[in-house]
Amino acid sequence: MEEGCVLLTRDEITKLILRTSMRDRDAFDLLYRHTCAKLFGTCVRILGDKGEAEEALQDVYVKIWTKADRYAASELSPISWLAAIARNHSIDLVRSRRPPAFDLAAAGDIADMRPWAEELLIESDQTALLDRCIDALSTEKAAAIRGAYQQGMSYAELAQRHNVPLNTMRTWLRRSLIKLRESLEE
Repeated sequence: MEEGCVLLTRDEITKLILRTSMRDRDAFDLLYRHTCAKLFGTCVRILGDKGEAEEALQDVYVKIWTKADRYAASELSPISWLAAIARNHSIDLVRSRRPPAFDLAAAGDIADMRPWAEELLIESDQTALLDRCIDALSTEKAAAIRGAYQQGMSYAELAQRHNVPLNTMRTWLRRSLIKLRESLEE
């Protein structure tokens, strides 16, 4: 098993956060390698766009680097603290991209709102299509895809959940994503 895929204990993650707060770059690197999949999943789930989630993840780790000294070992899970940073940053991004509120009386014709409603319908149709394509996968592969990309689970967590080797899980996800892409392109 690769070092980057070993599940760390709560205490080990706490130690990495504390070492990061002392500007230990090696600890920060380890923290990133062991938590990035989960935090990326959190960002993707909220933002709904992989590219935007990748950018958000970079910002999240900058915040972790600068705020690590604010983490105080407590009853809270250290991964929950990290996930909260990712969640809050992603929510802030969603809020920032909302159109500004406007006065309906000053807006004039209500027909101007149709493109926005149409976009929502198109997005809804695309989400439904993606759900149908995922449902067309085998039950275990659909569960793995949803676990990785909707629930933010790491490959190691998924491999453990499905009782398969880590490389098998990677293969499942890669092949399933290829099938999804093909199905969506049809």
